[in-house]
Amino acid sequence: MGVSMATAKAWVERWERQQERYALDREERFTVIADVVEHVTAGRPRPLLLDLGCGPGSLAARLSDRLPDAEIVAADMDPLLLELGRTHHADAARYVDTVIGEEGWADTLGLERPLDAAVSTTALHYLPEPVLLRTYRCLAALLRPGGVLVNGDHFPPDGAPCSDITAHVARRRAERTGGHPHEDWRSWWDAAALEPELADLFDERERRRPADGGSADSGHLTLGRHTELLHQAGFGHVTPVWQFGDSAVLVAVRDGTPGAAVGDRP
Repeated sequence: MGVSMATAKAWVERWERQQERYALDREERFTVIADVVEHVTAGRPRPLLLDLGCGPGSLAARLSDRLPDAEIVAADMDPLLLELGRTHHADAARYVDTVIGEEGWADTLGLERPLDAAVSTTALHYLPEPVLLRTYRCLAALLRPGGVLVNGDHFPPDGAPCSDITAHVARRRAERTGGHPHEDWRSWWDAAALEPELADLFDERERRRPADGGSADSGHLTLGRHTELLHQAGFGHVTPVWQFGDSAVLVAVRDGTPGAAVGDRP
């Protein structure tokens, strides 16, 4: 199921362009996440980072550029996106094929020491709420005291009136900036399905597709609800450090008390 470097480069670049349709100020969000991680890991000789739902390595590559001494583990369940990342961003991270939130998923990461930071962008909202809480608890155990979870995602505000306002503001901003006239998510996948080098990976992807289509998610959870779940999971301090419309970067700091050992994950 190998992919040539030229093919991986072409499809990752198209992925980057189509993602701009869905993530407002995507590069700014990546930069803010890197700012947080840089601050938290300052003075640590080889910080250990985990990228959750890494896709083709977009965030991992940016973190690797900013923090070249970091060790980055990038986890995702999509065999096609993982292979694109392994090929195009080979030096950015160690890529792990796992289903985040499933029983024993953290054991597949091969971590030998506590994490300094766990990061994610537009990935964790796919987890149903009970799985999300279980994942948050697992991450609290994997992080060192003072380590952080940094999640850049879409968090609808509390209450319909606020949701309507933030949606309107986002639409108007897109109109002012001209939007992003690139292909959308579906057209990217439809086009990629015609690429001969990706055929085996598409077959594997289809074999793994859940019988129910995997439609359940926690995308309706508000910023406030995420904060409640993070506190329940053992994070002592939670705050948004960047926000526009329903897009935010939410930072949760692991309490300073020692937690479970790496080998005793929930």
